[in-house]
Amino acid sequence: MFDVKKISIEWGGETLTLETGKVARQADGAVVATLGETVVLAAVTAAKTVKEGQDFFPLTVHYQEKYSGAGRIPGGFFKRERGATEKETLVSRLTDRPIRPLFPEGFYNEINVIAQVLSYDGHNEPDILAMVAASAALTISGVPFMGPIGAARVGYVDGEYILNPTDEQVAEGDLDLVVAATYDAVMMVESEANELSEEVMLGAVLFAHDACKEVVKAIVKLAEQAAKDPWDMAEQADLTAAKDKLKKLIGKDIAAAYKLTDKSARSNALNEARAAAKAAFADATPQDQMAAGKLMKKLEAEIVRGAILKDGKRIDGRTTTQIRPIVAETHFLPRAHGSALFTRGETQTIATCTLGTKESEQMIDGLNGLSYSNFMLHYNFPPYSVGEVGRFGAPSRRDIGHGKLAWRALHAVLPTKDEFPYTIRITSDITESNGSSSMASVCGGSLAMMDAGVPIKRPVSGIAMGLILEGKDYAILSDILGDEDHLGDMDFKVAGTSEGITTMQMDIKIAGITREIFEAALNQAKDGRAHILGEMAKALGEARTELSAHAPRIETMQIDKAKIRDIIGTGGKVIREIVATTGAKVDIDDEGLIKISSSDLDQIEAARKWISGIVEEAEVGKIYDGKVVNLVDFGAFVNFMGGKDGLVHVSEIANERVEKVSDVLSEGQEVKVKVLEIDQRGKVRLSMRVVDQETGAELEDTRPPREPRGDRGPRRDGDRDRGPRRDGGGRGDRGPRRDGGDRGPRRERSEGPEDQGHVPDFLKD
Repeated sequence: MFDVKKISIEWGGETLTLETGKVARQADGAVVATLGETVVLAAVTAAKTVKEGQDFFPLTVHYQEKYSGAGRIPGGFFKRERGATEKETLVSRLTDRPIRPLFPEGFYNEINVIAQVLSYDGHNEPDILAMVAASAALTISGVPFMGPIGAARVGYVDGEYILNPTDEQVAEGDLDLVVAATYDAVMMVESEANELSEEVMLGAVLFAHDACKEVVKAIVKLAEQAAKDPWDMAEQADLTAAKDKLKKLIGKDIAAAYKLTDKSARSNALNEARAAAKAAFADATPQDQMAAGKLMKKLEAEIVRGAILKDGKRIDGRTTTQIRPIVAETHFLPRAHGSALFTRGETQTIATCTLGTKESEQMIDGLNGLSYSNFMLHYNFPPYSVGEVGRFGAPSRRDIGHGKLAWRALHAVLPTKDEFPYTIRITSDITESNGSSSMASVCGGSLAMMDAGVPIKRPVSGIAMGLILEGKDYAILSDILGDEDHLGDMDFKVAGTSEGITTMQMDIKIAGITREIFEAALNQAKDGRAHILGEMAKALGEARTELSAHAPRIETMQIDKAKIRDIIGTGGKVIREIVATTGAKVDIDDEGLIKISSSDLDQIEAARKWISGIVEEAEVGKIYDGKVVNLVDFGAFVNFMGGKDGLVHVSEIANERVEKVSDVLSEGQEVKVKVLEIDQRGKVRLSMRVVDQETGAELEDTRPPREPRGDRGPRRDGDRDRGPRRDGGGRGDRGPRRDGGDRGPRRERSEGPEDQGHVPDFLKD
């Protein structure tokens, strides 16, 4: 029934299997990829016709995680998979970016790629497997895909590269890098690093490329057995004459427009040239009009690229290594905990940093179960930032991807939770955009955190690099403009500190780049980052030592785990009372780490003292502040150290005699007491009379000690002989009975049951 084709290779210490022919047979291409016990199904379908008038390539990639694959039921109210999570969106983009450039120009058939995680073993990450499965499904589908690509994750632990590391190895190491590549060239790089050098990062990319080659060879072997017939591609019309016509008509106008350094002026001039071109083809067929629009874009690219390669001059007149003017300003917003306005040329962001308590952490529900993150970065790109009218609302896939890139850049320099126990949220609101707003978010976010007093290791800057490649000639561009991104061959973003790289992202629009170009781009980016860091330092060179007056304060204290139940109390009674009385928020974890937070330092101090009183042991001879909680005839019970009670006996209230306790003390009265004694049962005896109730100083005990009671003498009735004590022998003659009768001799203590007259049957033998 099934015509199954399967290929298996040993890869990174696990068996990678690609199988087709059993599942999703009605799709144009479907592959089940297995690594360890992680299984991903990728299915590809393609429209057989193109919508009339369509002039773009509608490729859509969807990645979905099935919770059943990890033996879990989704949390929350809705017990089924719903809209894409942040991770699913990021993996969808991760799959889309390297395959999109590998479709031929002029191919506009809609393609749908769906990758679903069917099984997850807890250590083989499904994102890499989804990319591999999607590549294999496209390769065998028959659509004009110039792949395949392979994908690999690389870690770096103790100076060694690790292929497809586990989550634990990534956490222990200094690198989490994902590479997608054809057999000949790298197509995409995505990474998070712990301030690594350019040499280490380049070595990791090359190491990953070697691993990708093994996957590519496996996909080719599968395609040799299972690939469908390739689609027939329509012949492209000869547009040479139309291109020459456009060049003569508007070539000079386009060249002049790209010499305008102001973006708005340049856009207006280009729009005028495009309108003239459209008018020239007004009588042409719809197909020719669409072709003319494409030719217009090609003509723009030729003019811009040619000028850069020939003269080294860019659109705005800069050299290839020159960075646009930078203006940075901190404390831009008065009420934000930290803020910065970062402007680089015509790209600008308002970055804010907000500090919160543990309860503000983000809860993430995924295949690995529930987890919590205390660092968030949210990127927003409103349409006014590019002077356009457009959609405004929920973040797009692009917004989520750009935000995560900036998150990776800054995550490596954050303090530990022990050093800085706050939840940190950065927002980057792009107010102007003309090239690399994500790297502006890195710079603005770094400044905003320092303005908020977050003790980051070092400031972080980011830069976007571009590439113009024609044959063997190439030019690497620092700090690219939006147009240079659209018309160039590479979008290469690098962020890091003065000590090394923290993130690196690269997307290639051509069939890869060489090691020489990659290495040159890394070194040029390093110089650019250093320049930007210098400009940022003019605004703020290091983190402020004081938090904003509007930020919550958090103090931590560590207690013995055995005392946790005492702090919480039965049903949470004690901790609720602490919060309600002091006004501070109190969080305690399973290890006994307590976080006390409030914007009022007095509230924090009150809660800290209360908790200390519960966990600390009272010391004999030490003086404490206390409060009378109950009055009794023989004294008063006083609460001290927050959670302990002791008795002040009536004789210890004052040196003089106290007839009635309520004449001297009242419930709720603040007093100062000295611990006199703690007995074996933990009961505490206190004294007020030896403590100055105003200053809390210890007073000299001037009351004379009691005289010894001496011999107690005869009984009060005077005429009754008590006789000798029991420990002194027998009691002697007890005298006559009270009723006057003879009491008779004393009965001796019996020695056993037999002497009592009746012997139970079970003792007779």
